[in-house]
Amino acid sequence: MTKNIHFLLVFLFILGFSVHLTKSNPHPQFPCQPPHHKYSFCNKKLSISTRVKSLISLLRIDEKILHLSDNTTSIPRLGLPAYEWWSESLHGIGTNGPGINFNGPIKGSTSFPQVILTAATFNRTLWHSIASAIAVEARAMYNTGQSGLTFWAPNINVFRDPRWGRGQETPGEDPMVVSSYAIEYVTGFQELNSKAKEVNRHGIGKTRRVVKEEEEDDSDGNKLMLSACCKHFTAYDLEKWGDVTRYNFNAVVTKQDMEDTFQAPFRSCIQQGKASCLMCSYNSVNGVPACANKELLDKVRTDWGFDGYITSDCDAVATIYENQKYTKTPEEAVAIALKAGTNINCGTYMLRHVKSAFQQGNVLEEDLDRALQYLFAVQFRLGLFDGDPAKGQFANFGPQDVCTSNNLNLALDAARQGIVLLKNDNKFLPLNKKSVSTLAIVGPMANVSSPGGTYSGVPCKLKSIREGFHRHINRTLHADGCLDVGCNSTAGFQGAISIAKEADYVIVVAGLDLSQETEDHDRYSLLLPGYQTNLVTTLAAVSKKPIILVLTGGGPVDVSFAEKDPRIASILWVAYPGETGGKALSEIIFGYQNPGGKLPMTWYLESFTKVPMTDMNMRADPANSYPGRTYRFYTGDLLYGFGHGLSYTSFSSQLLSAPKRLSLSLAKSNWKRSILAEEHNRLGYIHVEDVPSCRLSKFFVHISVTNDGDMDGSHVLLLFSSLPQNIQGAPLKTLVGFDRVHVPARKSVQTSLLVDPCELLSFANDQGNRILALGEHTLILDDIEHVVSIEM
Repeated sequence: MTKNIHFLLVFLFILGFSVHLTKSNPHPQFPCQPPHHKYSFCNKKLSISTRVKSLISLLRIDEKILHLSDNTTSIPRLGLPAYEWWSESLHGIGTNGPGINFNGPIKGSTSFPQVILTAATFNRTLWHSIASAIAVEARAMYNTGQSGLTFWAPNINVFRDPRWGRGQETPGEDPMVVSSYAIEYVTGFQELNSKAKEVNRHGIGKTRRVVKEEEEDDSDGNKLMLSACCKHFTAYDLEKWGDVTRYNFNAVVTKQDMEDTFQAPFRSCIQQGKASCLMCSYNSVNGVPACANKELLDKVRTDWGFDGYITSDCDAVATIYENQKYTKTPEEAVAIALKAGTNINCGTYMLRHVKSAFQQGNVLEEDLDRALQYLFAVQFRLGLFDGDPAKGQFANFGPQDVCTSNNLNLALDAARQGIVLLKNDNKFLPLNKKSVSTLAIVGPMANVSSPGGTYSGVPCKLKSIREGFHRHINRTLHADGCLDVGCNSTAGFQGAISIAKEADYVIVVAGLDLSQETEDHDRYSLLLPGYQTNLVTTLAAVSKKPIILVLTGGGPVDVSFAEKDPRIASILWVAYPGETGGKALSEIIFGYQNPGGKLPMTWYLESFTKVPMTDMNMRADPANSYPGRTYRFYTGDLLYGFGHGLSYTSFSSQLLSAPKRLSLSLAKSNWKRSILAEEHNRLGYIHVEDVPSCRLSKFFVHISVTNDGDMDGSHVLLLFSSLPQNIQGAPLKTLVGFDRVHVPARKSVQTSLLVDPCELLSFANDQGNRILALGEHTLILDDIEHVVSIEM
């Protein structure tokens, strides 16, 4: 999103626009101040739609055009202040968006783990709590004039290819998990109720009233505390691979994959999450730029009921002409984007070209009004036109609500729950700290302050992974080993070897950082960068005991050498754990916490890099030696599978109850029903749209989980389904339910998973229509299998 931000700022400065990026106001500017409060759009007794129409009717053509950029200039004659739409909140308040600054009373905000690690918790309640905590800090920063109210998160693209530089920002490769995360994030971030009554939803410590009593009864269910944005729509998961970049890439996607992989999270984000913003992506989809794709954007509004605004990714309107050459002129590019349904352009392209497009007749005033209708509606729902925010519903949020002990504990809990134990030979971990007098910690990432990954902000406290061990061990030794994560030299090896020989135990922190994977940068290899592998094996050879390998980074790494090497006893994946990551890791290594995270994506071998990153097909194609992608379709060799993760204890599950048979009926006239039944029985499946009663066939799977060990722990339940027969295009298996349960040592707990057969047991055929196989579906939970027969 940063391609032309420098040009954007220069351009706005030249035009004299009011852009507050480095200097915050003590309080946010707001419309409807005297003498402008008498306009109809300031009348809170009127409906939002009426107020929006009133405001649009007062704007001149040039003023309407000025509202098509993320940075809107002020209109003094109507009392409208400037507003910046672009702020970021992926895993805490980020510094990427110009709507955010930390130069006011609030100097930092809670740095939660990167999304991929939070996803590894498989904990919906935690996801919701994190979003709520970020929202409180965001609203506090708005009250101090340091942010807007519109944030462009979450990133809900499916992690399709392990080389993708932004896979770290996503909840992983499974559409159901990504959809669930989207719902929890958006509802936790936007909704009034979860934050309007108390700062702390997570239950740590005491809560504090933050809303004025007279404002607590919100009768307008359409109101927003903040605006969240589902991005990047759609089939976006490539930055730069060879000569192909995200700006010119044409994602060729089948109807089948579009329906049951790429679109599923966005549909959930809008329909269940009620997101108020959608961001269209840089790439083209089947030949049409996403921000100019009227078919896709119309579907969002007409089929999914979306009523928010649609923003382009930054300069994604410009790329329609400049990179993708889809139009012959810039004027045609802005016109086709507006008519397709893009409402606002992050960047200056519409500011520069809509006026001439209007004069040429490519853009009509009704096109402008339609875009402004959606934009202003969200601002009205946010209360931006309801008077002084210092007297409003969220006026009490302030610096005291940022970087709180509750939020830091929540970030710590997320890191504890997300860290994945990949290998633990002979129960090498946890270490008994009484047997450790000297601990060597090697690796350049071990000394990085608050490793948060992309879209990070200014953390509350600068803490490295290495510092997390100080409270446990009196003497820790550190050496970088490599000059940086790229590790293009062995110059630092000798220092690392020296401390490894001296220490009782050795921890090597290897893996990736943002020099290896980030926005605008994909990987070409899945191996550890540079000489990192040599560093690990060298230290394993000289250490007194087997070593512990800690892996950073959001993308999978082929460490098959370490998995096979008995000198490397344990491997943990910490991704980008945020400012509390070092503490969480040390607690796990010394047994104060029991690891329970599970991988939200497949870890492939280096051989996977032979697969073109530009091939969007999810399904395997054996005839062309194409192995498919993600656990649902991948047929090749792998290192660690989706859902892999070890614990210091052992769990066993028991299926208490689940249906053995589901009977579905077709809601047609008798003769049509008979014909359809014969056809479905012959094909072995039914079309979900032919069975309205299917939605009534949801069922629970009741489960008992027992902790068979001597240490308390959390167990992630992953319920999969496999199809009864080999129907073309069917996934190998698919996740249909998940939960995380905490089980004390030698105790049992019970839980239930709700399964929607229409949504979760079905998949898309080659026409993009969802079908449900008849016959036996096998539900798989750990080592349990249960058959559910679906019949007409």
